[in-house]
Amino acid sequence: MSNIQNRNADMYLTQDLLKRKRARNELIRRLKSAGITLASLTVLFVFLLPLVYGVVGSLKSDNQISSPRAPLVIPSSQRKYTYKGKEYDILKVPTNDGIKEWAIVEKSPDYSMFIDPKNPEAGEIKWEGKWITLDNVWYTDFKWINYVDAWNKIRFERLLFNTAMYAILSTFGAVMSAAIVAYGFARFRFKQKGFLFMIVMATIILPPAVTLIPTYFVFFKIGWINTWLPLIIPAYFANGYNIFLLRQFYLGIPREMDEAAKIDGAGPIKTFLLVILPQALPALTAVTLFHFFFCWNDFFGPLIYLISARDLHPIQVGLTQFNQLYTQKTNWIMSASITSSVIPLVIFFFAQKFFMQGVVITGVEK
Repeated sequence: MSNIQNRNADMYLTQDLLKRKRARNELIRRLKSAGITLASLTVLFVFLLPLVYGVVGSLKSDNQISSPRAPLVIPSSQRKYTYKGKEYDILKVPTNDGIKEWAIVEKSPDYSMFIDPKNPEAGEIKWEGKWITLDNVWYTDFKWINYVDAWNKIRFERLLFNTAMYAILSTFGAVMSAAIVAYGFARFRFKQKGFLFMIVMATIILPPAVTLIPTYFVFFKIGWINTWLPLIIPAYFANGYNIFLLRQFYLGIPREMDEAAKIDGAGPIKTFLLVILPQALPALTAVTLFHFFFCWNDFFGPLIYLISARDLHPIQVGLTQFNQLYTQKTNWIMSASITSSVIPLVIFFFAQKFFMQGVVITGVEK
């Protein structure tokens, strides 16, 4: 009987130890998960902080930006009171009965005259002291009108059209040409293949400043300056970085798929269109995003080749000129910058989802 009791006691003790161990492991797992979540949220906050700062700054009023005592974060405006047909600032005035919010109607170095907005029938109130030391009364006010003003001042519709045309035409040529060249390096055998690929890779490390003057001279001689041609046509001759990225992805596609297509009667072109490109959808999406965002943010190229063609300027050149004209209007500058970034953010959001779907589909098919 004693042995049975001892066994039962040992069994209960073992179960209790197992429960404690499981509880400890669960606690450790939750702490790790909470730590990872906290770290991710911190990184996300740091990453989004400039964007949040820009959005908040774009909604501020002119008085809030110029006033050193204005609220720092929340967009606000000064509260005013209309008295005898004129608007006056409402200040926080210290009195024997506490802080009062009065509208200042007359300013002097030693005393000032105020009116109580809650009791204007009482007439003007004399307050002795320096009014300049008093704080304004602010209220939350989001100035969405800043976006309308910036849009009208900067000719956004024209700049966005120019940027979209430049980015779309250039991206189409860059992706198409790189996909074809990468297919040749990945699937065909020809003489000096390694040497030619090495030359293509050497163009990646070649600084653009080295070829700037000769390239500009050539475009100037053929009459392409102040047109989109110097910005768009070179993209149709492939880029070394895009070729390398697509070639490496093509090499990961099994050659058995090419052989199966060949047995079905498909030639190299049909194999490329129906077999290689659908499998390389994630890489093509990445290359498209890279080049599109590069064109959207390109400043130096349009500045060099479109210096005199104001009607062809893209958004980045237009924002720079807008910044120079309205240096003091930082809320307008931020509004224009936020507006110009909306289209890339929307495209990236939907393209990222498409990119992830392409990765999953490709992995399942393989």
